Amino acid sequence: MTVGEDLLWDADDKSTRRVARLRRIGVAAGFLGFLGLALWRESDVTWVLCAGALHLLGESAYWAWDRRRLVEARLLAGGADGPGGLRLRRVGGRITEHDPHRVARVVVIHDNVNDLAKLRLRLRGGRFLFSRQSRPPALVAWRRACPEAEVSDRAARWGMPGIPDS
Repeated sequence: MTVGEDLLWDADDKSTRRVARLRRIGVAAGFLGFLGLALWRESDVTWVLCAGALHLLGESAYWAWDRRRLVEARLLAGGADGPGGLRLRRVGGRITEHDPHRVARVVVIHDNVNDLAKLRLRLRGGRFLFSRQSRPPALVAWRRACPEAEVSDRAARWGMPGIPDS
């Protein structure tokens, strides 16, 4: 963190979770392979191959979606030439900088059970950005950082069984 940067969002988990994902794929492939060998003589095993392919496609789609999620948002200090920027870092490591005046909406969604929140960020032009969970940030910092944005927070729309939503 350099001088003049304000941390607006800092996710608890910034890793890509590759080991866990590869372990799930390996266990599912091993189980379906064993099941396919066990049922080889007694029935058609194409459903086993289809189930394995669907699992692999689902994991790949989740990986592609998850690596684009935000894990960090920083407000860069402005210099003599104008205001600072908004630096966003994603799970995959990609860092982009945006003009804070291009942010249209910031929504912090509070978890109904834990003291955690998720961030929904919309840039002008219709681009949506989602984040991983973090401690709830102060909305005042987002209002100062993005003066033209609609900044709000809300509770999650669903909760845990047995815990009333309020």
